[in-house]
Amino acid sequence: MAHSRSAKKRVKQDRVRRTRNKGYKRHMKKKITSTLSVSAGKKATVLSEAYSAIDKAAKKGVIHKNTAARKKSRLAKKIAV
Repeated sequence: MAHSRSAKKRVKQDRVRRTRNKGYKRHMKKKITSTLSVSAGKKATVLSEAYSAIDKAAKKGVIHKNTAARKKSRLAKKIAV
């Protein structure tokens, strides 16, 4: 366990950031899976929502920008098929 005040604060900050990051990641994954399971007529709007969620996660630092680009590319490829 942490002994110094700064170490205790760091543990607390890490816990808050971890829960926040998990929320962004969960939202992103939910949008991706909903995009894959939607009908053909609504794909454009759902795809843009998924792109937005992926970009937001990358902007917040939850995922790397290259990971975001790869996820968007693979998602577009799956939608096109």
